[in-house]
Amino acid sequence: MSLSALADSLDAWVLATSGAWWVLPVIAVCCLLDAVIPLVPSESLLVALASLWAPRGPLPLIALALVGAAGAFVGDQITFRIGRAIGRRRRFAWMRRPRIAHAFDLAERQLRRRGATLIFTARYIPIGRVAVNLTAGATGFSARAFAFYDGLGCLLWGAYSVGIGLLGASWMHSHRVLGVVVSVLIAVVLGWALDKVLQKTLLRHRVHDLTQEQPVVKVPESE
Repeated sequence: MSLSALADSLDAWVLATSGAWWVLPVIAVCCLLDAVIPLVPSESLLVALASLWAPRGPLPLIALALVGAAGAFVGDQITFRIGRAIGRRRRFAWMRRPRIAHAFDLAERQLRRRGATLIFTARYIPIGRVAVNLTAGATGFSARAFAFYDGLGCLLWGAYSVGIGLLGASWMHSHRVLGVVVSVLIAVVLGWALDKVLQKTLLRHRVHDLTQEQPVVKVPESE
């Protein structure tokens, strides 16, 4: 079998599998699990499926974005409730690792000052997302406000992921599997860039807040 025939067979198999009835429920479950345990590549799956579904038109893609957003939203709410249950000081062993502990401490400080912005943007930082959601629950952040801002963030994330899939598909429309690979690579690069930008922004706000909190020392006037 030639390489071209093998690629065509792989394309046909991938397309047939992507159209199975169970694909959307699997996407929803993966997005839910990724919100609780940031090891499931839910964004990559959403991007890949959007790339494969690009020729189907807008309605399937809108459904895909909504299903992904709904799964992510439910997962975030579960994480928020877990944070509420474990409280402010009780943490699992994995939460005490230096990098993760730092993410939790940063999330707690930023939630007190700009909770809405942090919840809205945290979905783009895997460890930061879980840290923010758990910390929001543990520190008594309003459940109604959390649901509102998180819902907006999840909808935007779903549309963003599907948009990346469409971009990759438009570049590689004649090779569907290659389009999936390109789409996922775009998502990884953009995710890395967003992670760096958001972390630097939060750290800059943190430094500014710390300097603002410094007490003013009055020097007594000499007589």
